[in-house]
Amino acid sequence: MKILVPVKRVVDYNVKVRVKSDGSGVDIANVKMSMNPFDEIAVEEAVRLKEKGAATEVIAVSCGVTQCQETLRTAMAIGADRAILVETDAELQPLAVAKLLKALVDKEQPGLVILGKQAIDDDCNQTGQMLAALADLPQATFASKVEVADGKATVTREVDGGLETLSVSLPAVVTTDLRLNEPRYVTLPNIMKAKKKPLETVKPADLGVDVTPRIKTLKVSEPPKRSAGIKVPDVATLVAKLKNDAKVI
Repeated sequence: MKILVPVKRVVDYNVKVRVKSDGSGVDIANVKMSMNPFDEIAVEEAVRLKEKGAATEVIAVSCGVTQCQETLRTAMAIGADRAILVETDAELQPLAVAKLLKALVDKEQPGLVILGKQAIDDDCNQTGQMLAALADLPQATFASKVEVADGKATVTREVDGGLETLSVSLPAVVTTDLRLNEPRYVTLPNIMKAKKKPLETVKPADLGVDVTPRIKTLKVSEPPKRSAGIKVPDVATLVAKLKNDAKVI
């Protein structure tokens, strides 16, 4: 069984992002980029399934600029067998990415697609669900535990009321939550091995997909700065400030 793992190149989670002066977007010039943390968890889970014997091949996929090759090399250093880059300079929105992934699903015929539930840059939480709809595959989102056996995946997912366990027939789409696993530390020998693993590059046109943006960003702005907190001497003063200053009671 093949496992397809889409990964996204995002601004590193340790970096404090800054809005461009013209409000057109976020400034990513000379900013450290890395793999989306939820996608890193997805790669780790796919590799673990392969190590258990539930899968034979793990294929990492990324859509975007040429520099996404670095993200794919990281995925292969974790344990992916090969990688595919859908190279484009266009702004990719969730629907366009889902269409590109659907084309690759048709081409590769994986038994399972595992991807992060959302990216930490746009927080859309849409690509996995859109892919499942386009490819007409069962889906299990927000997975905190995944087990594959007898042509089915048993997925424990996090919901508002606690945990829910689903059984889906393969092929299927699974999106990963934060508590699914702890990604392994990538060692230098594995980084060197990843450089020799095959990385295929295709264009959206090769897959017959139009990636023209459907949504236009009008303005990006930083959240208003919060005022500093104050200490109050007693409950009466607290109530007075909540009533008169904050006007919340």
